[in-house]
Amino acid sequence: MIRDILTAFFVLFGSSVALTAAIGIVRFPDTLSRMHAATKPQTFGMILVLIGALIQLDGHVDSGMLVLTGLFTLITAPVIAQRVGRLVYREQRIDEHLLDESQLRARERGD
Repeated sequence: MIRDILTAFFVLFGSSVALTAAIGIVRFPDTLSRMHAATKPQTFGMILVLIGALIQLDGHVDSGMLVLTGLFTLITAPVIAQRVGRLVYREQRIDEHLLDESQLRARERGD
């Protein structure tokens, strides 16, 4: 009974966090903001769903696969976000009206 409640909590909370990430991807105006929404809350939501599944499986053989899935997600999501961010910055596809004055000055200096 308690295991089912914990599983439901983690799966529902993780799914709602992932839903907010999907809404952020659609609503944010530029690539860098969308990248943030695609990596941080999406990864956190997936980890919560995996924790809920691990609680439900309770020592099953497939638990190891869920742990590996979570680890690969935690390892690859920041790397992908960093690569996309560098590409966007290198291609100069940044909306300058979204930057504040200090960021614009740093960009003009080439920092």
